[in-house]
Amino acid sequence: MMRATGSILGALLLAGGMLCGQARAEDAGQADLDKATETKLSATSLTDLNEVVRLCESALKKGLSAENTTFANQLLSSTLVQRGGFVANAIFDSMPPSPRWPDYRRVALEDLERAVKLNPAQPEALFMIARLNQLPGGDEKREKEALDAAWRSVGDNVGLRVKILLLRAATATDDAKKLADLGEAIRIAPQDPAPLRARGVLYARQGEHEKALQDFNAALKLNADYLPTLEDKVSSLAQLKRYDEALAVIARLQKLDPDSALPLVQKARIEALKGDDKAAVQDLNEAERVDPSNVSIYLLRSMVYQEMKENEKALADAEKALKLRPDLEPAIRLRAGLLAGAGKFDLAIEQLSQLLKNDPDDVESRLQMAMFYQAENRPRKAVELYTEILQKDPKNYFAIRGRADTLLSLGKHAEAIADYEKAVKEDGEDPSVLNNFAWVLATSPIDKLRDGKRAIELATKACKLTDYKQAHILSTLAAAYAETGDFETAKKWSQKAVELGSKDEMDALKKELVSYQAGKPVREMQTPPEEPKEKTLPQEQKPAPKASEPEAGKAAAEPKKAAPSNEGPSLLPAQDAKPIKP
Repeated sequence: MMRATGSILGALLLAGGMLCGQARAEDAGQADLDKATETKLSATSLTDLNEVVRLCESALKKGLSAENTTFANQLLSSTLVQRGGFVANAIFDSMPPSPRWPDYRRVALEDLERAVKLNPAQPEALFMIARLNQLPGGDEKREKEALDAAWRSVGDNVGLRVKILLLRAATATDDAKKLADLGEAIRIAPQDPAPLRARGVLYARQGEHEKALQDFNAALKLNADYLPTLEDKVSSLAQLKRYDEALAVIARLQKLDPDSALPLVQKARIEALKGDDKAAVQDLNEAERVDPSNVSIYLLRSMVYQEMKENEKALADAEKALKLRPDLEPAIRLRAGLLAGAGKFDLAIEQLSQLLKNDPDDVESRLQMAMFYQAENRPRKAVELYTEILQKDPKNYFAIRGRADTLLSLGKHAEAIADYEKAVKEDGEDPSVLNNFAWVLATSPIDKLRDGKRAIELATKACKLTDYKQAHILSTLAAAYAETGDFETAKKWSQKAVELGSKDEMDALKKELVSYQAGKPVREMQTPPEEPKEKTLPQEQKPAPKASEPEAGKAAAEPKKAAPSNEGPSLLPAQDAKPIKP
């Protein structure tokens, strides 16, 4: 009996010892966990957070009970989120960001990804993962996955819901989805100005500046002194040509931020749009004094000087911009245009070649280069470049139009007509294209290509679009009527062209009128000049007339200035054919 009792007691004592040993093993990390908890509660720095992570990892490695293991993982996960966010904010809160921001992103993502692996339902961490991946070089797939997961787990956290909606709108490619997300953000947070401003920016990009202003004004009611919204409002007012209102907002910006050059730059831009170039230069000079490292000052002043025909000063400012930012595309493109304006087409083409070397798919540079080749009397090279563009993008309007005009200058009327047909299908409201198309249909010496009736339709539309005030287009309408045998109407429009024509056009227009008075239509076959001639590149803003040549078959199409387009590339004017007397 005693032996049995002793045996049971021994077994119990042995079991108790084993349980005590197990408990001691499970709780070996308890001290580190307790210290981690205390450190987290008082953490105020990145060093403190590093210590919490170290202690949690140590506690888990030494051993904890199941309950304490769960708690330790939760503490570790939340600390990783906090530490990852701390590092991420070093990117987003710095202006400009540190050059080392890609390293910061890598470190932040390591913490955040580890945190959501420990605890997947962390919308704040998922949002930060998405935001970090939105930056250049990020993982777009992971960005979307994280954003979707954040939305699923966000719950009723309105502030975070708005952040997710704003980021989702920023990354969406479909404007309807952008508007839906921004509309939802405005609905759930009507007192938050950020979604209103974001929607206003979207409307402005769509060209709906009245709608944009409504949102900017609503956002300013909630935060009247927020500089970015005021700046956005200035841009939309400028697009609507409400210049005085824009200047009033700029005055407010200057009051709120008197040490900034930006309001001066914006004021100068408005003054340039109003045609007061001297005032624009004065403001830009003051802006340069305030912030000589601001590259936008030199870019804008260069363009203003270009408009003032002070090309040397314009080129000097372009050079200053490039000294600050050697790879700045707008400055390189601007310098190319200025060099071309001085007749230095080889140097201008070299500048664009640099851009194409950096980005072979840079369509704007290829289009501009083609125009320079034509201005340099190298139309075949221009056609080659236009064709390269159209092989990749058959509906590129500017390439279609450019190639049509260039083919016309080569005397390739059938090919030019084919391109003009495509051009009018893409944009039937371009008076330069309508004019050139009508001209070749009215004046081509190739009988089967002429179509007087169609030429009248096209030229009449071009005249309506220009309010019957462009002499060279009126002369095209006259040529179209002459082709149909209606010389009375041809003489009427030709006489009006003479009345409106400039001094440079007058001889050619008068010769056309004499031709119609004699009952003779105009015939023209253009060919490129045999020898290249140095000539200045036309500016965009003011249309240049077409002029007649004294001999048929000897004239080349000259580039003509066209109104600037918000959709097309800069420095790409339309070209008008030159009518010549048979």
